[in-house]
Amino acid sequence: MSTEKPQAGPRTGATPGALLLCRAAPESVAQAAHPLRERMLLTRAGDDWSVLVPEGKPWLHGDEPVDRVLTGWATALAVGAPWPVLALWWDADRAGYTLASGFRRPVGYVWLTDGTPAGEDEAMRTFAARLGLDPVLDLQSLAQLTRPDPEADARARLRGLLAVLTRAGVALPAGLTPGEPADRLRETARVQSDAQQVEWAGWREAVRAELDAVDSSRLGPWMPWSGTPRARALALAQTAAGLPLTTWGLRRRSGGWFVAGALLLAHGTLGLAYDLAYDLARPRD
Repeated sequence: MSTEKPQAGPRTGATPGALLLCRAAPESVAQAAHPLRERMLLTRAGDDWSVLVPEGKPWLHGDEPVDRVLTGWATALAVGAPWPVLALWWDADRAGYTLASGFRRPVGYVWLTDGTPAGEDEAMRTFAARLGLDPVLDLQSLAQLTRPDPEADARARLRGLLAVLTRAGVALPAGLTPGEPADRLRETARVQSDAQQVEWAGWREAVRAELDAVDSSRLGPWMPWSGTPRARALALAQTAAGLPLTTWGLRRRSGGWFVAGALLLAHGTLGLAYDLAYDLARPRD
């Protein structure tokens, strides 16, 4: 009798993939996405939303799972912008979302491949509140996604989530559907009339873009309360939060968290420098 162990069969289920939804115009998102150092396609996803479609190399050619990468990316985008970022992700075993907004702790939910809920109900309530969804009708629809449903797999759960978000203005182009292979998603995004490629151009260009944003917006939402103690406190908080995140990302070899920490450090340092320059240039009595 043979003593050889049977070989494991091929893994089934969806290949890893992701979409990043940003509640902002493509022009603002393109500027914020450059420091992620990932090739992405960007297109509009509604009047007030844009969607980033990444190539997926960090999870297709590395050991880091897609949900961890996307959480880092969403956090990195959100801490440097006045708008929220919603990451939708899926792999062979699970699917879910992560919502990042400002300095608040990201909130998310997970479903197993067969659609079994594996998250906390409180996450859905927080999700609805942060996006300003209807606390009755929309929350009831979201609550349905946290209950057992033998007819709904993980992909159907994400489609249900997007159906709720249509009432918040989300309108993904036809074909940009969670669960589709990365190549198909990119081809769909590429043929959109307003599609644009987002690529890393180096730290010098990233810093220049930040400075251009500050100048063109007259600070605006990027650096509120400039010249006040509150502005200095914000810049110091960004720097203090960025250092441990960057260190943690390096130790864990997590590109997403490293970028989030690096962006916090960059924003904090630039904020302190601008605040100092603002203070020196201010007329004295």
